[in-house]
Amino acid sequence: KMNKQQIISNTEAFVKSTLENAEGGHDWFHILRVWNNAKLIAQHENVNSFIVELGALLHDIADSKFHNGDETIGPKIARKFLETQQVENSIITHIEKIISNISYKGGNFKQKFTSPELDVVQDADRLDAIGAVGIARCFNYGGFKNRPLYNPDVPPNLNMSKEEYKNSEAPTINHFYEKLLLLKDRMNTVTGKKIAEERHLYMETFLQQFYNEWDGKS
Repeated sequence: KMNKQQIISNTEAFVKSTLENAEGGHDWFHILRVWNNAKLIAQHENVNSFIVELGALLHDIADSKFHNGDETIGPKIARKFLETQQVENSIITHIEKIISNISYKGGNFKQKFTSPELDVVQDADRLDAIGAVGIARCFNYGGFKNRPLYNPDVPPNLNMSKEEYKNSEAPTINHFYEKLLLLKDRMNTVTGKKIAEERHLYMETFLQQFYNEWDGKS
């Protein structure tokens, strides 16, 4: 049987090679930031750190956004890999559930599964969606989808169904109101909340500056 550290470094290598050509906001560096965030948050929580680290490393192994909305691919790939590492089945199942339940599917979606480990990984992932990196990722993805930066005539839609949210072609600025600014109040852990507060303020300052420049105010 392999030791946990070996399994984690094998997982790191597997994720790096799998995500070699991924979109810039969902690439290996995104995983690395989430992994580091998760380790930081986990220090203050009563969790199984092995599950947290594997969950963070594998949480975006096949993001449904890049697989025609198929949410079953990620958990399947993770299971197949973890079986090669002789990880016990109960842990694999837990990690599959983390991957299936981590993502934000619009404001009206309720997740079905909870665990302290999911709380940590979800906070770690959400932190990477806000603040300076969150802003950069948001516009990068908007460019990838060829969305306009902003259109004052298209107001944000806060009542989207999960399907509408997935298929939205709205300007990138709208995504701040439809997701990014809502994350601060959805953090699960004390550490996550604290870091989110600061990053949230940064986004509000950015938006104010953006509108001033858009309207030609100095």
